[in-house]
Amino acid sequence: MSTTAREVIDDFLAQRRIALVGASHDEKDFSRLVLRELRQRGYEVLPVNPKVERIDDLTCYPRVQDIPGSVGGAIVMTPPEVTRQVVADCVAAGIPRVWMHKGGGTGAVDEQAIELCHRQAIAVVEGECPLMFLQNTGWVHRAHAWFKKLRHTYPRYQSESHASR
Repeated sequence: MSTTAREVIDDFLAQRRIALVGASHDEKDFSRLVLRELRQRGYEVLPVNPKVERIDDLTCYPRVQDIPGSVGGAIVMTPPEVTRQVVADCVAAGIPRVWMHKGGGTGAVDEQAIELCHRQAIAVVEGECPLMFLQNTGWVHRAHAWFKKLRHTYPRYQSESHASR
């Protein structure tokens, strides 16, 4: 079963200004799909990658601390060994929510980074794909959600967890 309550996911997605850490210069990379999908839904997405200056028509920031103004959350799409530093950067930048992406493969989830989030009172989504939770998303993402529901690993609301005990 997922360790992230659905309320945490809904709160994250209620933020309108989100950093996307690990946004790739490669147009075919999955991070670019996430960026486009969020932008199409009215989110202000702030790409973060120290090796890229611009992605599409957006300024790409080297670190989350370099983003001007407040940021509601950061979606982390980096290898796990990088995630720990990204979360430390989020702490330094005062970002109150972190989403460690995981679709297929290993994803960005790192146990020490999760512990840091908990110690710093940062709300953390531990390894889900945000596209599964958006309305009218592509069939692949709906199928991914359906399979997780079938396996009872889809995030549940706290009230559902307590009711099933």
